[in-house]
Amino acid sequence: MSYVDNDLVTRTRAELEATLDAIEDKLNVPKRVNELADKTKIAYEKNPIPFIVGAVAAAGAVVGLVAWALISGDD
Repeated sequence: MSYVDNDLVTRTRAELEATLDAIEDKLNVPKRVNELADKTKIAYEKNPIPFIVGAVAAAGAVVGLVAWALISGDD
């Protein structure tokens, strides 16, 4: 006959449940996207300059690529 420690089983189940909840939370992509969007909004409200500089740089890169494609002599 084997002896089962019910307290150990209960603790192990609780640890497994907590681990599975943590894994589910980390793999919840929509929740992570919302968290990132919230952090970005807060960062933008706190200091919008880096975002404006980034947008201007990206627009400049797009304009430069389009101009290069139109002006280059690769026919």
